[in-house]
Amino acid sequence: MSFEHPNTAGTSLNEVYRTIMKRAPEHDFDPTLDRMQMMMDLLGHPEQSFRVVHITGTNGKGSTARMVESICRHYGLRTGLYTSPHVESITERICIDGQRLSDDEFVDIWDQIKDFVDLVDAKSVEQGGPKMSFFEVLTAMAIWAFADAPVDVAVIEVGMGGRWDATNVLNGDASIIGPVDMDHMQWLGDTVEQIATEKAGIVKPNSTVIVGPQTHETVLPIIEDAVREQGAQGLARDGQEMEVVSRQLAVGGQMVTLRTPNGVYEQVPVAMFGEHQAHNALSALAAAEVVIPVNGPLDGDVVAEALGSVKVPGRIEVVRNSPTIIVDGGHNIQAVTALREAIEENFSFQHLIGVVSMMADKEVESVLGILEPILDTIVVTQNSWTSRVMPAEDLEKIAIDVFGPDRVIRKDFLPDAIQAAVDLADESDETGIGYGQGVLVCGSFVTAGDARHLLKEQPNADLAKPKSERA
Repeated sequence: MSFEHPNTAGTSLNEVYRTIMKRAPEHDFDPTLDRMQMMMDLLGHPEQSFRVVHITGTNGKGSTARMVESICRHYGLRTGLYTSPHVESITERICIDGQRLSDDEFVDIWDQIKDFVDLVDAKSVEQGGPKMSFFEVLTAMAIWAFADAPVDVAVIEVGMGGRWDATNVLNGDASIIGPVDMDHMQWLGDTVEQIATEKAGIVKPNSTVIVGPQTHETVLPIIEDAVREQGAQGLARDGQEMEVVSRQLAVGGQMVTLRTPNGVYEQVPVAMFGEHQAHNALSALAAAEVVIPVNGPLDGDVVAEALGSVKVPGRIEVVRNSPTIIVDGGHNIQAVTALREAIEENFSFQHLIGVVSMMADKEVESVLGILEPILDTIVVTQNSWTSRVMPAEDLEKIAIDVFGPDRVIRKDFLPDAIQAAVDLADESDETGIGYGQGVLVCGSFVTAGDARHLLKEQPNADLAKPKSERA
C-alpha cells in the first residue's frame, strides 16, 4: 500500500490539493489577520451572512464542533462545519448539513476563489508579506462555501491558538474555549498562561463565552479578563454556570445528565468514550442554546437524538474486532491522558499492544510514559508525514527508556507495525476468539488516518481478516 497523502479519489482533487499544499503549512503562520481581512473584503464579507460558533482549546475541539453541528442540524438549521486536521481526506474539513464536500464540490469552491487568492497573494507580497498560507486558503474556501450554501450557522474550529488564527476573521456568537494545556509551544508560547492568552483571542464583544474544564488554575482568570475587556455578552463556565451532573457507562459510550444556563437535560446518550467527552457535550449544548432561536431549554428528545448520533473519526474509534483495534489521534499529554482513562474505564483488556508513531516536535517521552501502564508491548513505527514524523529508530530509543528493551518492537512501516501488533495479540489469546485482546494505534492524527485508510482500503490484507481466516 502507498502512504502518500490519502486524497486518491480523483485527479482533479489531487491537483487542487497539491496546489494548496505548496503553501506554508497551517502551523507556520504570519501573526496577522490582514490577508484574511483582505480576502473577506474582496468576497463581499461572506463571514457576516451566518451565525457562528467558534471553538478553540488544546484538545476536544473537533468532538465539540461535531456535537454542536449535530444539535443545530437536528433542530432544523442548515449547518456548516469546518474542522482540522483531516484524518483521511482534505474534503473532511468542510461539511454542509453533516456531509463533507464531494471531490467535485471542493474543486468547484477552489475554482471560485482562486483568482481572489492570487489577488491577495500579490497585494501581500507587494507589501513585503507572505502569500496566503495553506490554512488561510482552506478557511476562505470554507467561509465561501457556507455563504454560498447558504447555512444558518457555521461551527468553526480554530486551527491553532486563536488570536492570529485565520478563523478569527469571524465573530463568534458563541465562543467555546475548551481545556487549555501545553501544546504547539514553539508557536503559541512556552507557558500555559501565554497559550491561554492566545486562545482567549477569539472572545468578541458580541459573543457568549463558554469555558470547558481547566486543570491549570491560572487559565480561567485570563479568559475572564478577556470577557471583561471585550465586553462579551455572557459567560458560562464548566463547574459553575453549567456542569456535568452525572454520567454512567453505556454500550458504545455513556449516558449523561447535563445542566446548562438554560436548564437540565437528563439521561442524554453520548456515543463516545471518556469523561472528557461528557464535558465536550456540555460545552456543545451550551453553545447550541446560544445560536438556536429558542427561548429556554432545547427539546430534550432532539438533543438526545443529536448527541447519540455523533461519531468522530480517529477519537478512541474501534475500527476492528477480534482483536479489538482502537485508533486515536491524541498527540499531547492532556489528550493521551484522556485516552488512557477512557480505555481503563470502558475496556477490559487482558493484553493491549500499542502501535505508536508521533511527530518529532511533540513531548514524546511524556506521552509514552502515560501509555506505559496500559500497554504490554509497544510497536514503534513511522506514519506518512515524512517531513515532521519522528524516525522510528529515534522513537525506539525513547521507548526503550520508558518501557525497557523487552517490551519494544520496531517496524519502520505502519502496515508491518499493525500486523506485528495483531500477531502479538493473537499469540496471547487463550480463548481463541480474540476476547480481551487489543491493539491501540495512536500518537498522531496522521497515524490514525493512515491506519484507518489501511484497514478500510485493504480488505484482503492479512491483518484486516477475521482471526479465523488469518494465515
